[in-house]
Amino acid sequence: MSEAATAAAARATIGDSEFDRDTAVTRSEPGVYGIDLSAGWTIINAVNGGYLLAVLGRALADALPHPDPFTISAHYLTASRPGPAVVRTDVVRAGRTLSTGQASLFQCDDDGREVERIRVLASYGDLGTLPDDVRTSAKPPAIPPMEQCFGPQDAAGVPTPVPGSSAITDRLMLKLDPATLGWALGSPSGNGEMRAWFGLADGRDHDPLSLLLAVDALPPTAFELGIKGWVPTVELTVHVRRRPVPGPLRVSITTRNLAGGFLEEDAEVWDGADRLVAQSRQLARVRLD
Repeated sequence: MSEAATAAAARATIGDSEFDRDTAVTRSEPGVYGIDLSAGWTIINAVNGGYLLAVLGRALADALPHPDPFTISAHYLTASRPGPAVVRTDVVRAGRTLSTGQASLFQCDDDGREVERIRVLASYGDLGTLPDDVRTSAKPPAIPPMEQCFGPQDAAGVPTPVPGSSAITDRLMLKLDPATLGWALGSPSGNGEMRAWFGLADGRDHDPLSLLLAVDALPPTAFELGIKGWVPTVELTVHVRRRPVPGPLRVSITTRNLAGGFLEEDAEVWDGADRLVAQSRQLARVRLD
């Protein structure tokens, strides 16, 4: 067997991958799910917001009568840590084409008190039933071919964005557009843009749940504005538009306004068939000192 064939045979599949195992929830009673949040999706000691959104998204997919997130909005109340957590869901409405639910993730603090980490409200449907009609003025981001882009695993390397552990980068295939890498060279562009090819390191193809991760997995646009350090998410809303075709995604994120220590990030996710498969907007906090 050739090296390429061996690599293809070793690719993880949807339902049998590290991402699936680390977002799997166990139902203990109707609407209540347990999970052990993996340390593999952390930046410093905090668990990545996109990974957490996928965890709650998976619980809601089990609790609601429809399989796919169409829109999901999350408020991040306190920083989540690796370890045990409980997700509680509630069905708000179940219709024929859309169902709506809410969910919260809880962990215990050092004193054993339960603390709410995230609260989400989401509407679910079936992406497979949507018509093929598309009318759009949106265009795929202009990103150089993957071999001309750079990631943490490359020989030249992209430095760790923030001091400390960035375990999540080991689980991603991330190739950043050189035009948005000025921050890594000490010369941020000031444009507030980040673009990259995106995939999972084990080769797993994408589905609606992994799109929830994709919108929050790139380095913050704040780096290209000349700001260093962690940029915690306050609120994140994702719209899932299509099931992506197999293969890597292209992700483009822009920021137009930083004011009062907060900025917005608008993300677009495109698949290999040049289809806009997800969009998001988040509000994040930055440290200006």
